[in-house]
Amino acid sequence: MQKFNDLLDRSLVPIATRLNNQRHIAAVRDAFMLIFPLTISSSLVILVNNILFSKDSFIVQLFQLSRIFPNLESAQQVLASVANGTINIMSLFIAFLVAQLLAKHFEADATLVGLTSVACFMIFYPTSFAVDEMNVISTQYLGAQGLFVAMIVACLVGEFLPKLFKVKKLQIKMPELVPPAVSRSFSGMIPIIIVVSMSALINFFVLMIAPEGINELIYAGIQAPLRDLGGNVFGVLLLAFIQTLLFSIGIHGPNTLNAVRSAIFTEQDLANLQFINDGGSLWDVPYKETWGILNDMFANMGGTGMTLGLIIAIFIASRRPEYREIAKLSFVPGIFQINEPMIFGLPIVLNPIMIIPFVLTPMVNILVGYFVTVVWPIMPSPAIGLPWTTPGIINLFLGTGGNIMGIVIGVLCLAISVLIYLPFVMASNRAQRTEI
Repeated sequence: MQKFNDLLDRSLVPIATRLNNQRHIAAVRDAFMLIFPLTISSSLVILVNNILFSKDSFIVQLFQLSRIFPNLESAQQVLASVANGTINIMSLFIAFLVAQLLAKHFEADATLVGLTSVACFMIFYPTSFAVDEMNVISTQYLGAQGLFVAMIVACLVGEFLPKLFKVKKLQIKMPELVPPAVSRSFSGMIPIIIVVSMSALINFFVLMIAPEGINELIYAGIQAPLRDLGGNVFGVLLLAFIQTLLFSIGIHGPNTLNAVRSAIFTEQDLANLQFINDGGSLWDVPYKETWGILNDMFANMGGTGMTLGLIIAIFIASRRPEYREIAKLSFVPGIFQINEPMIFGLPIVLNPIMIIPFVLTPMVNILVGYFVTVVWPIMPSPAIGLPWTTPGIINLFLGTGGNIMGIVIGVLCLAISVLIYLPFVMASNRAQRTEI
């Protein structure tokens, strides 16, 4: 362990320190920190809605709450709109904040740069379409799925617009009697016109390649190589690797790959359920190497990246007060597989130290699941589907029809995730000292 820690000190920590001080990465990191209160509040509301008010919830099913309260699900509508004002428009927040923070670095007008970034992000947004004689736009890329484009646009606008502001030939001078806010707006008008015009021109050429826009172009580029991927342990590992890697750079991996996963594994999962309903044993299900079995049951405790293990590792070893506070706030949502507070609050996104265990941990636990159910079957395949908010170890216990080895292996997978995250948590302690 000490040799591995020394290796991290010599290699990863210096790189992480330089990257964390790089202005674009620092702006993205600080932007995610600024929206953390919105992220955690939305996550807690989603937690309450799915745990207490959904008929499919583990808690509701366990205590038969739907029988006691027949209209239980209608209560979800009260808090459902919270997501529309928080995580569902996260890309807009990031588009504004990253550009604003970069503008402050260049000592430029941060508000105008941030607003221009949002305008450019919407210029690149998928075009509207007609529905019932109305023009509407999809909200698909306003949330986490649009984060990658939002960050790129914000970094470009935040980098170049402040420099254009300082070109005196592009400034419109107003008389001294004009109010400062008006004078400021006119001073930046020509640079803003240049930036939004360039965005429109680039978007025009992008639409020639991808009529649905740059977001769809990125999605198609990810989906196409995976379309014909077979349902086996190697396919599950590859999807897990790509999913966590995408999430670590700000693209919502689970949502982006959802169509691919569904196309590959849905038929197999349904065949397993039909086999079980017909009286078949969980030991003998026809498809044991599906995403729902290997990833969702063994490698998703706390959400994508097994971040419940990261939370526990922070409690054990972190000396960074901000890490510990975020871990405390994220613990309860993490139990129920909601990990946006960790991904966007710690953050894991563009965090060079945490990306490695975030990608590695689920892959290791997928292999553990494959070993104990296929290679050396000491437990039946957890092929009984359960609500996604069911806590991980309970998930394995119920998914195997109540087999005690589900609990044993679940604890083992969680312990493995903690051990993988621990040295990187300790490396983050040393990285903070280096930065200071």
